[in-house]
Amino acid sequence: MRRSLGVAFAIIVFFLFRAAAPGQKTPSAPRVTPTQRTARYLRSIAKQPEMLIPFFRRLPKGGDLHNHLSGAVYAESYIHWAAEAGDCVARHSEKLYRPPCQKGDRLASQALRDSSFYTRLLDAWSMLGWHPATESGHDHFFATFGKYSLAERGHMGDMLAQVAERSARQHLIYLELMETLDRGTAARIGESVPWTPDFALMRRRLARAGLARAVSFAQARIARGEARMRQDLACGTPRAKPGCRVTVRFLYQAIRALPPGAVFAQFLTGFALARKNPWVVGLNLVAPEDGYVALHDFMLQMHMLQYLHRLYPAVKISLHAGELYPQLVRPRYLRYHIRDSIEIGHASRIGHGVDIMHERHPFQLLREMRRKNILVEICLTSNADILGIQGPFHPLPIYLRYRVPVALATDDQGVARSDISRQFLRAELTYHLGYPVLQRMIRNSLDYAFIPGRSLWRRPEVFHPIAACAHGRLGARRPAPACAAFLKSSPKARLEWRLERELRKFEARYGN
Repeated sequence: MRRSLGVAFAIIVFFLFRAAAPGQKTPSAPRVTPTQRTARYLRSIAKQPEMLIPFFRRLPKGGDLHNHLSGAVYAESYIHWAAEAGDCVARHSEKLYRPPCQKGDRLASQALRDSSFYTRLLDAWSMLGWHPATESGHDHFFATFGKYSLAERGHMGDMLAQVAERSARQHLIYLELMETLDRGTAARIGESVPWTPDFALMRRRLARAGLARAVSFAQARIARGEARMRQDLACGTPRAKPGCRVTVRFLYQAIRALPPGAVFAQFLTGFALARKNPWVVGLNLVAPEDGYVALHDFMLQMHMLQYLHRLYPAVKISLHAGELYPQLVRPRYLRYHIRDSIEIGHASRIGHGVDIMHERHPFQLLREMRRKNILVEICLTSNADILGIQGPFHPLPIYLRYRVPVALATDDQGVARSDISRQFLRAELTYHLGYPVLQRMIRNSLDYAFIPGRSLWRRPEVFHPIAACAHGRLGARRPAPACAAFLKSSPKARLEWRLERELRKFEARYGN
C-alpha cells in the first residue's frame, strides 16, 4: 500500500515539474469571444435592474416588426395637433371632434393651459391612467384609438419622423409600420358594392366601382408622408438627424371588424399596393380579435386571403392571431386562430400568438411553426396590459423551447408608454434568457423582415453567412468583392450586414 502511494506521489511530482519546466509550452486557454464576454457581463448584472437599463438602451436591436403607426405616437403630440386644429373634446368620452364645440365640451387647446385637463387627456389617450379596478386593460387600450384619431389627419409625415427618430435613438435600424394607408377609401367602396362570397365576381364589382382610387390615394399619401418625414429629419443635409438612417416600410392593415365587402376591398388594396409600391412590403389584419364580427367572419377572412394569395403569391402576410385568453372568448375560439392563420391565411409571421397552448394539438403546431419558419412577434408589455398575460403564463419560453423563431416588438409604444429597450429589459428580467438568445431574436428581426432580397444567412436560425460572405469579418466596412456584390443586390442582406457591424461595436464595450 505504501509502495503504491509512493509511486502515485512520484508521478504527480513529475507532471508538476514538467508543467513548470522553463521553455516547455503549456496548453493555451480557450479564446473568449466578444459575444461570450458580453454574455458574461450580462450575467454579472442580471440581478441589478438599474444596471440593465443602459445595457439594453445601447444594445443594437435590428428591427421592430410589429408596430402600429397610430399607436406608436405619444398622446402629447396628439394633444398639440388637436389644439392647433381647433378641435373639440367631448366631456364624457374625451373623444375629439370638429368644432363648433357642444355645451359642456372643451377645446383641445385649453389642455395646454389647464394641467388637470391635459393629464385627463393623457390618461384617456394612453395606458397612463388605466386603473384595473375600474376598467379592463383590454377595453381601455382599444378605446384610445377612436378618441384621438382625428388628430392624426394631415400628420402622417410628422408621425413617421417621430417614430423613426425615437427608433434610431433606441438603436433600431428597421421598422415595419402597420397603417391603413388609404384612410378607409377601400372600405367605403367595399361597403357600397353588393357583397358576394364569389371572390372573383367581387373583384370585378370592386374594379368597376373604382377601387383603384384607394390605391392611388394611398400612393399619394405615402409620397407626402415620406417627403414630410425627410423634411422634419433634415435628411440629405449636414443637419440630418439619426432617424434618417432608419429604414421604414409599411404593412397595409385591413380592419377585421368591418363587413365582408369592406375587408375584401382592403385586402385587395393591400395586395395591389405591396406589388406596386416599394414602401409597402406586406399586409396585416388588425382590430380586437375577440370582437363579434372578427370571430364570426374569421374563417371567411382566411379564405379571402387564401384566394388572394394565389393571385399575389409574392406578397407577404403577417397576421394578428391568438391575442386571446380563456376569459375573453368561448373555448372553441381558442382552438384554431393561429393554425388557420398559417395554413389557410398563408401568414409567414404571427403577431402575439398568446393562446398557442389552447390550440388543437399545440405541440404538433409548434413543430409545424418551427418547420415552416413561422416567426412570432412577441409583444410583452402589450400582452400584459391588454390581456393580463405575463410572467410564467406567457408562452415565450415555450416558443423558445420548441425553437419557433421569435422577435421582440413594441406593438403600440405610444399608447403603452413603453419602448423597444424596455421589451428587452422585461424579457431578461422575467425569463433570464441570456445574451445569445437575445442576439438570436435581434438577428431574427431582420431575417424575417419583409424587406426584399436574399438573407445574409445560409438558413434561418443558423447564423452562418452565405459562401460569398463567409470569409473576412462580418459587418466590415469593406467586405470582400464577392460579398460586396451580393450585398449590393439585397436590401435585406445590407441591413443584416449593418447590424453585424453594430453588434461588434456594442460587444467591444465588454472586452475586459
